[in-house]
Amino acid sequence: MRFRHLFVGYLAGLALAGNVLAVDLENGKEINGTCAACHGEDGAGGKKGEYPRIAGQRPKYIISQLKNFRARIRINIPMFPYTQERELPDEDIADIAAYLAGIELSTKMPEFTGKEDALTKLQMAAKVMIVPRAEGDIEAGGELYQKKCASCHAKTGKGRGMFPMLIGQYTNYLKRQVDLFRKGDRPHDEEAVGGVLNGLEEQQIQNVLAYLTSIQEPKE
Repeated sequence: MRFRHLFVGYLAGLALAGNVLAVDLENGKEINGTCAACHGEDGAGGKKGEYPRIAGQRPKYIISQLKNFRARIRINIPMFPYTQERELPDEDIADIAAYLAGIELSTKMPEFTGKEDALTKLQMAAKVMIVPRAEGDIEAGGELYQKKCASCHAKTGKGRGMFPMLIGQYTNYLKRQVDLFRKGDRPHDEEAVGGVLNGLEEQQIQNVLAYLTSIQEPKE
């Protein structure tokens, strides 16, 4: 597991109300102790997408969603106790967003030296984040993604600004969020593009999900 804290990138990305906030990564790490109960110590999520991956996520996106939970704009009952202002003020939100954004999860199996015992090998392998390939037409999904989704989530699926990273995220979680957007149960992060998902058919969505699982591993 590798951790990389991109101080300059964080400070550039954590602009709130026109002001750049200094972040405290140690405080973010401490706050993550609470998040870890569901999302895991390294922010990898779990239970096949019941809890989403939050490691490496865009800091502006984390900030916006935590504030939405706190304001109950985005309804998620388990998050309410942890995102009340007395528990999670703006400063803490910036700190945890910066800390999580700096966690880099490997997508490749580790190279063993031969000195590791069986338990150590299992523990090393468990830290690798590989989302299983989803069924669907990858070529059609890629064309649709680049046409409909890339302007917000980037051509690589790594997100942009306040729009989240999609690659490396659990397929079941993404599909659940798509369904919530389409039903109007979750507000879209940008009203102007809120109708994109509603204009797609189920198979088209499945194809996009399949495409996202095909590009999660970085090319050498």
